[in-house]
Amino acid sequence: MDTMQLRNGVAMPMMGLGVFQVTDEALCRKAVSEALRTGYRMIDTAACYGNERAVGEAVRESGLAREDVFLVSKVWIQDAGYEKTMASFEKTLRNLETDYLDLYLIHMPYGDYYGSWRAMEDLLDDGRVRAIGVCNFLEDRLADLILSSRTAPMVDQMEIHPFCQRKALRGLMKRYGIAPMAWAPFAEGKGGLFTDPVLTAVGAKYGKTPAQVVLRWLRQEGVVAIPKSVHRERIEENFAVDDFTLSAEDMRAVEEMDTGKWLILDIPSLDEVYRLHGIRFTQ
Repeated sequence: MDTMQLRNGVAMPMMGLGVFQVTDEALCRKAVSEALRTGYRMIDTAACYGNERAVGEAVRESGLAREDVFLVSKVWIQDAGYEKTMASFEKTLRNLETDYLDLYLIHMPYGDYYGSWRAMEDLLDDGRVRAIGVCNFLEDRLADLILSSRTAPMVDQMEIHPFCQRKALRGLMKRYGIAPMAWAPFAEGKGGLFTDPVLTAVGAKYGKTPAQVVLRWLRQEGVVAIPKSVHRERIEENFAVDDFTLSAEDMRAVEEMDTGKWLILDIPSLDEVYRLHGIRFTQ
C-alpha cells in the first residue's frame, strides 16, 4: 500500500476502509476483518458512528501488530471543547482497545472546536496521537484555525469525488502542507457515478470499473481515500488499484467532471448546522 508522509513525518496509507453508517457491530467487525485480510492497513471510524468498539475488536482479532494498523477517529460536535474532547478521546481509546491513535480529527467546524484543537495539540505533544487534523473545514474555517493555533492541521477530510473536486480548498491545503482525505469518494453513488459514461470509458481501457478509476484518479491526485463497503468482493475490488496508471488524457477527462458543488453535505447551509447540532424547529 502506498503511503503519504504527513508534515510531521508520519506515514499514512493512501487508502483505508471507511465504516460510516455501518451500525451493525457484527457486520462492522466482518467488514474490517475482510479489509485487513485483503491488505488494508487504515481504518477510519468516529465517535458518532457508534462502531469504534467493533473496529477495535476486529483489529485485535486480526493478529496484526498494533503499529501495523493506522487507526483514525474523530470527536463529534457535542464533545467540542477542551475537557469534553479529552473525555471523548479516552472513551475512544477504550472502545478501540488501544493506548494511542494514529490520527485524531475534529469532525465538524462547529461548537468550541478551538478548545478541541488545543486538546489535540496537547495529545500530540504527549505522544497519545501521532497526527491531528480536521474534517469538513472549508477555506475560511481552515485558514482561521491555522492562523489562530500553534499547530496547523495535518489532514482535512472532505467530500471529494469527481463531481466535487474542491480545487480551491486543496490549493490552500497544499500551501500549508495539509493532506487531503476523501470521504465518500464514490459520492455515495449519487450522480450516477457507478455508471457514468466518462468513468466507464476510461475504465474500459484498463479493464477496471468506474469505482476503481475514481480511486486511481484520487491516488494520482495525491488524495487519500476511505471507500466504505461491507461486501468482500467490493472491498477487494477497491483495493486493486495499484496495477494500472491513468494517462494524462484520462486524468484530464475525470478532472473535467467537476461541478464545483456538494452532492452530500452542504456545510454552509443553516439548516444543516441546526441538524448537526440536533436542533429542530416547529412551525
